[in-house]
This record gives sequence, C-alpha cells and structure tokens, in this order.
Amino acid sequence: MTAAPTSFGPSPRTVPEVSPSSEWCQRWAGRRHTWRHTSAGGFDPDRYLVEPVSESTARRWVVEHHYSGSYPAASRRYGLLDRERTLLGVCVLGIPMSATVLTNVFPDLEPMSESLELSRLVLADAVPGNGESWFLARVFADALAAGVRGVVAFADPVPRRIDRRLVFPGHRGVIYMASNAAYLGRATARNLTVLRDGRVLSDRSAQKVRRDERGHAHVEKHLVALGASSRRAGQAGSEWLVEALNDVGATRLRHRGNHRYAFPLAPSARQRARIRLGLPAGRYPRSVDADVGD
Repeated sequence: MTAAPTSFGPSPRTVPEVSPSSEWCQRWAGRRHTWRHTSAGGFDPDRYLVEPVSESTARRWVVEHHYSGSYPAASRRYGLLDRERTLLGVCVLGIPMSATVLTNVFPDLEPMSESLELSRLVLADAVPGNGESWFLARVFADALAAGVRGVVAFADPVPRRIDRRLVFPGHRGVIYMASNAAYLGRATARNLTVLRDGRVLSDRSAQKVRRDERGHAHVEKHLVALGASSRRAGQAGSEWLVEALNDVGATRLRHRGNHRYAFPLAPSARQRARIRLGLPAGRYPRSVDADVGD
C-alpha cells in the first residue's frame, strides 16, 4: 500500500519583490493590469462622484476586474462614478479574517466598527492618474461620518506568475503614501500557496478541507475546476488536499510580508494625532529589502 503524500511541490521559493519607490499606479480591466504614472495627472474631480454602492454591484465589479477574481468580507462599499453614472471603480472597507489585523494597529478602537481594512481598491483604465487619492479621501470622509476612525491597508510587493504570464505585478503602496498614511513596517512573513489561476489558497481555506469544516466543499469545487481529481468516498481531507495541490500544479512562495499602512480618521490633524497606533511608524519604504533582491 502506497503511503499518502504529506506535502506538495518543492520547497517554498523566495521571489524578487517590486520596488516600492515606483511612481506608477495600477488600473484593472478584465483581471489584467495597466499603469498610470503619478505625474500624468489629468484627473478632473468635477467629472466624478463617490457614493455607496450595493453589495451585489461591488462584488460584480471586483470579481470581474481584480486579478484575484475574489471578493472580501465587506463592511462598507463605495463606487467611483462619472457624471453619466458609469461605474469606474470600487473601494471596499472590509473585515479581515482576524481582528488582530486591526487591533495591532489601532488598539484603542473597536475592531470591525471603529476600525476596518482597506480590502479592495479597483479602478478602471479610463480613470486618469491621481484618481485614487481623490477617491480615497471621499471614502474616508463618509466612513468617518459613520463612526470609522481607523483604516488599515496592505501593499503586496510579491508578483504572481502563471505559466510565465504575469497576472499580478506587485502592489507598492504609492497611493497610500500619497494619501499620507502612516507606514508601520512589514506584516508577518509566511508561505503562500498560489494556484494556477493566480489566486492564493489561504491557510483558513486549507484548514476547512483538512478538518471537513463548513465551506470545505466550495474550496474543493474550485480545486477540481482547476484540474484536481474529485475526493474519493471516505478519503481524509488532509490527504486529498495534498493530492489536489499536486494535481493543479500549485506553487509555494516565501512571502516576506506585506507593507502595512494606517489611516487614522478624524476631522483635524490634531485629532488624528490623538488616535494611538499600536506599532511604531517609520519612513516610507523606498527600496526592496536587501536580502530579497531587485
């Protein structure tokens, strides 16, 4: 009898990160990225408006255009519209998988109500340069009026490639810097399981399969759609998951941690300064870590 596999693929590999000093901003269309340079300008605020949008509208836009094809657990959802009311972008303030994502940064604020995560910011190709900071300012003003006093944001500097095709170029945090966020260093380093469609299989999703927890069928269905064999009757979830990840050619990457930013929200600079940060603020990153590479 052949022993069940206990791991998939080779050891996690460390990939070069993008430099956070870049001055290019991302746009998305059909899950493919394009660029706008911060110096290009051209954004006319008189041609746009920002307003809350429904869950279904936000989900449809994000899933259609964002590279991950996924939608986060949302608390507040906003749309960027032109004067013809064409939707050109979505910003989602969401709920992270762990409250510590918020309490580590804003220890004095109530997580999920007074503090939220900037989960998605997706703009269309048609939005000129510098549109993000204007969009965010109005999102934060509305959130503040609703009682939100702190927003945590992350910039992922690790590119994703599928069969040599770049599906995610890496996110630098340029717009967060332009919006005067506090830089709080790197988040926790970890190993990522990257699937063939560019999505990351989260540790939580993998645990659902291993323990047959609620939601495991959805994870299994996705892996089967990517080419994994269906789970055999009576087969342990932990055994099947290893086989499935091998079947779909999942890749393991060593991630040094996302860049972490904080936005204290208050009507004045003096009031913002009174919102305590639980982590030390530092200078904005201008280069990749020395042991990561260019």
